[in-house]
Amino acid sequence: MKATEAKLLDFLKKSPQFVIPIYQRTYSWTEKECRQLWDDIVRCGSSDKIAVHFVGSIVYVESGLSQVTHQAPLLVIDGQQRLTTLSLLLAALAKAVAESEPFDGFSQRKIKNYYLVNPEETGERHFKLLLSQTDKATLTALVGDGEPPQQASLRINANFESFKRWIGEGKVGLATLCIGLAKLVVVDIALTRDQDNPQLIFESMNSTGKELSQADLIRNFILMGLEPVLQTKLYEQFWRPMEIDFGQEAYGTHFDSFMRHYLTVMTGEIPNINAVYDAFKGHARASRVDFADDTSHIESLVREIRDYARHFCAMALGSEPDAELKLAFHDLRELKVEVAYPFLLELYHDYKADMLSKADLLTSVRLIEAYVFRRGICAIPTNSMNKTFATFTKALKKDRYFESIQAHFLGLPSYRRFPSDEEFRRDFQTRDLYNFRSRSYWLRRLENHGRKERVAVDEYTIEHILPQNENLSSQWREALGKDWQRIQQTWLHTLGNLTLTAYNIDYSDRAFTEKRDMPDAPEKGLKQSPLRLNQGLGALETWDEDTIKARAAKLAEIGVGVWLAPKLPKDILDAYQRKSDAVTGYAIEDHPNLLTATMRPVFEAFRKAVIALDPCVSEEFLKLYVAFKAETNFVDVVPQAKRLRLAINMRFSDLIDPKGLCKDVTNIGRWGNGDVEVGISSLDELPYVLGLVRQSLELQLGNGGDP
Repeated sequence: MKATEAKLLDFLKKSPQFVIPIYQRTYSWTEKECRQLWDDIVRCGSSDKIAVHFVGSIVYVESGLSQVTHQAPLLVIDGQQRLTTLSLLLAALAKAVAESEPFDGFSQRKIKNYYLVNPEETGERHFKLLLSQTDKATLTALVGDGEPPQQASLRINANFESFKRWIGEGKVGLATLCIGLAKLVVVDIALTRDQDNPQLIFESMNSTGKELSQADLIRNFILMGLEPVLQTKLYEQFWRPMEIDFGQEAYGTHFDSFMRHYLTVMTGEIPNINAVYDAFKGHARASRVDFADDTSHIESLVREIRDYARHFCAMALGSEPDAELKLAFHDLRELKVEVAYPFLLELYHDYKADMLSKADLLTSVRLIEAYVFRRGICAIPTNSMNKTFATFTKALKKDRYFESIQAHFLGLPSYRRFPSDEEFRRDFQTRDLYNFRSRSYWLRRLENHGRKERVAVDEYTIEHILPQNENLSSQWREALGKDWQRIQQTWLHTLGNLTLTAYNIDYSDRAFTEKRDMPDAPEKGLKQSPLRLNQGLGALETWDEDTIKARAAKLAEIGVGVWLAPKLPKDILDAYQRKSDAVTGYAIEDHPNLLTATMRPVFEAFRKAVIALDPCVSEEFLKLYVAFKAETNFVDVVPQAKRLRLAINMRFSDLIDPKGLCKDVTNIGRWGNGDVEVGISSLDELPYVLGLVRQSLELQLGNGGDP
C-alpha cells in the first residue's frame, strides 16, 4: 500500500480513468451530503485563511498492468461517492462558465478535458469516471452531452440538478467555487494487487462519506475477492436482478432489513441490526463457503439470497402477481409487522416449492394479520413478537403444514397468546380506535369484508357521529341525558361512534337526525350512504349511549369474522399440546426455612414482587425449590436458613450487575436453573435483586435484544 497526499484536481488530471467495480454499491449520496460538500467548498473559496480542505481518501487498485503506451484504469475500492459528486459539481460548473474563465484553469473546455473526459480517447475510455449499471449511463450522458437512458439514475440526476440550481441562484460567485475546488485535498491510496487485501482494507476504512450499509458490505464480501469473470457472472445473474427488483430507492432503505430477515430464517437467531454483516460472514462459514476457491458453494449461496429477495419483494414491496396474495400482503404491511417476515419468508419459499398450497399460504397470512391486530386491540405488549416469529418454524410439521401453524398459534402462552374471540370482541368495542395507529386499515377491512367491489376508503374521512366538540349543542345534551359528559368522554373515539363519510365538513356538529337526513341534500345523509359501515343508522331516531353500544357490538361481531382466530378440533389440538406438568403436591409448608419469622416476610415480599412483574408469571412449589415461570423457569428460590438462594436462569455474561453481587455458577452442580446465583436475606435488598430477576424474565419474553 502506498499513501500520499494530493490535490484533488491534480489527482483527477493525472489519472487516466476511474472504474467502479460491479460489486460496489450504486451512487447513494443525497442532497444532504451534497450540500455539506458544497458548503465546505464555498467556505474554502471565500477565505484566504484556509489553505486546503481534506475531503477523504481515494483507495484504488490497478485493474491490470500499465505499460508505457497504455495506463490501466484504476478500480476504486473506496471514494466512489466523493468522486461522483465532485464530477457532478464540475459538470454543472462547466455548463455555467460557458465561454468565460472565472479563475485560471476553469474554462468550460479545461474543466471537461482535465477532470471529466480524456479528449483523445473514444468509447468508454473517453470518460474519466465509469460508474456501474444505471449510474454509468446517466453520468456519461451528463458529462458527454448525450441522450439520457430510459431508466435514469435518480440520485445522479437529482444531485446534478441541485448543483445547477445552487450555482444558478448566484449567491456564490463562480470564482469562489473554482478557488474552493482548487483547495480540496485527498489521500491517494494505491493498493498492490498481489500484496494488499482489498476486502480487509475496505472494511477498515473510516470513510468521511455516507456510511456503508450492511448489504453493501455483504455484496463486497461476496464479490470483491473473486476472479473478474466469476464476479461479473454472479453480479449480473443474481445480484443485479435483486437491485432491479428492489428499485433504486427501496434497495437503499429495505435491503439491510431483508438480509436480517433472511439470516433469521437461515440461523434461527435474530442478528443485531448493526451486526448483519458479521452474522452473514458467520452464516457463510457455517455453510462451508470458502470465498477463495469454492465457486460452486458461492454460486449456490448467492442464488439462495436472490430467491429469498424475490420472496421479500413480493411480500414487502408489493410485487406479488397473484391478486389475493397481493392484497393480503398489503393489509399486513399496513400493520407494520416487519418482525413477521422471517416466518413469512419460509412460508413463501415453501409455497414456491409446492410444499404449501396458495390457499393455505393465504389463510396463514390472514392468521398472522389477525394475530397482530387482535393483540394490538387487546393492548398486549409487542416486545415478544420478534422471538415468536423468529422461532415459529421450529414448531411446524410440514406434512401437516397449515394444521401445525394453527396449533402453534393456539398453544402460545399467555403473554404471546392469540386473543380469543371473547377477549377481542370485548376490547374492540371499548378501545380508543380513533387514535389507533392503523385506523384507516381497520375501517377499510371492516367496510370491504366480503365485498367483490371494494370501496376506496382513502376517498372518505372518519366521522364522529357524536361530535368531538366539548361544548355540545343543547340538542345533543338532551339526546344523551344529564350524564352527557361521561358518555362523550367514554364513547367518543370508540368503535360504535366512528364511521366513514365523504361529507365530514357538511356534518360538522349537527344533531344526529340532521346528519341522518340532511334535509337540504338528502343524498349526503347517513340514511342514503352506500357504505356498509352506515347500514342501520337511517332507522335510528336518536344517538345515545345505548345505540352507540349496540352498534359497537354489531361491528365487533363482524370484526370477529374479519380477523379470524385459528380453530382446531380438540382431539387434534390435544395431540400438539405439551403435556402439562403434573401437580407436584408440594406447598410452602414443605419448606421449613420459608416458615421462620426471619425468612417468611422476605419470601412473601419477593414472591409478590415477582408475580407482579407480568401477568404470565406463575409460581410452582417443588420438592427442593420454588420455581417462578413464564414459558419456563426464569428464577428459582432455594430456601436456606438465613437467606433465599436465587438461581437466575440466564447466562452470566448477559447479566447487568453493577454491585457485583452475583456469582457465576456455570457448569457447577446445584439446585435450580441458570448460570447466575445471588442471595437475598433482607427486605432492603429486594429492589436491587428484583432488577436482576427482571432481566431474566425480559430475555424470556423476547425483550432482551434489539427490536
